[in-house]
Amino acid sequence: MRTYAIILVFLFGLSCSAQKQEVQKCIESFFEGFHQRDSAKIKLVCADKMILQSISENAAKGNKLTNESAKEFYKSIATIPEKLKFQEKILSYSIQIDGTMAHVWIPYEFYVNDKLSHTGVNAFTLFKEKDSWKIIYLIDTRRK
Repeated sequence: MRTYAIILVFLFGLSCSAQKQEVQKCIESFFEGFHQRDSAKIKLVCADKMILQSISENAAKGNKLTNESAKEFYKSIATIPEKLKFQEKILSYSIQIDGTMAHVWIPYEFYVNDKLSHTGVNAFTLFKEKDSWKIIYLIDTRRK
């Protein structure tokens, strides 16, 4: 009986690891599309009614929460000038999964023309629809 319990725990661990890899791959696809300025690639991993918000932190001006529609977001990605060099450097992934919901916490540094522009955290919420994970919510913080 003890052997069966050990096998079950091992199999459960493998399943959790595989799910985390699927979630991380979804987020990586999002950022590949972002860096390639490819809104079509980003749409493949996002839900139709994705919610986007940003929190700008500023001690002098106060903190500000902004909302952006998915349509506005995709348009902004597609219209980034080709000559503009940018990189969102991912520092780590913290992934939590409960059934068909996942939450991913991603600290980052954002560079424009090789200069640090701002830092913050991306917080993604995903939903497993059939056999694929879709981003349903994205909020990020931005501080200079």
